[in-house]
Amino acid sequence: MHLDYDTDDGAGWRARLGLIVLQGDETLESEFRRFLDVDGVALYVTRVPSGLEVNNESLAAMADHIPAAARLLPPATELDVVGYACTSGATVIGTDEVARLIRGARPTHDAGSFANAAITDPLTAVVAACRTLGAARIGFVTPYVANVSYSMRTVLEGQGLEIAGFGSFEQGEERIVARIAPASIHAAILQVGRAAPCDAVFVSCTNARTLDILDAAESDLGLPVVSSNQALAWHMLRSAGIDDPRPDLGRLFRA
Repeated sequence: MHLDYDTDDGAGWRARLGLIVLQGDETLESEFRRFLDVDGVALYVTRVPSGLEVNNESLAAMADHIPAAARLLPPATELDVVGYACTSGATVIGTDEVARLIRGARPTHDAGSFANAAITDPLTAVVAACRTLGAARIGFVTPYVANVSYSMRTVLEGQGLEIAGFGSFEQGEERIVARIAPASIHAAILQVGRAAPCDAVFVSCTNARTLDILDAAESDLGLPVVSSNQALAWHMLRSAGIDDPRPDLGRLFRA
């Protein structure tokens, strides 16, 4: 039998978000399911090849694969926002170049084009988050090896942020970063945040598990704590015009 049907605006009737996730990332998607648990917001995910080791060379190599990964996002409708989910990758490749590579993957104004989409990444999002929170001096926690951390510090300082305190787990293997216990990250936030006066603490890396310790760390430290995943989710939602109250997701979502 032939069945009748009606159509509507689909799952993303308020906002449609596209996300390019690293092949080696084991954390971001599970955290994003909670950050983006908002009625009418749809998330579409694609993956980009990435190295098992995090270093400037492996991060730079991702640039060649970003357009192909972006083209695998659903083509039937225009996305409101496309995010590239790698803090260190955006640092090494450059945020403007990341945006150019994504837009170039679908440059026309046909359905599915990225021409009108907002483009973001965790580095861009963190800078926007710090400005929203009024945080000029930040404590900086990373899992990265020294040259990656140095590159990111240089970019953040170039955006007018002062690195008041710094600490790193000095780990270059993605698999291990994804397995650093949240309790260890919590302790690192407190250690770095108390080392020198600062306005907030930033925990970098989308593979770092931070969602479950954000509120407790903020309470213990008495300062905002911003993570890569939190900042990216916040920036994507705000860029799509979604500002529903989410008081359980840290001070950033209450700002």
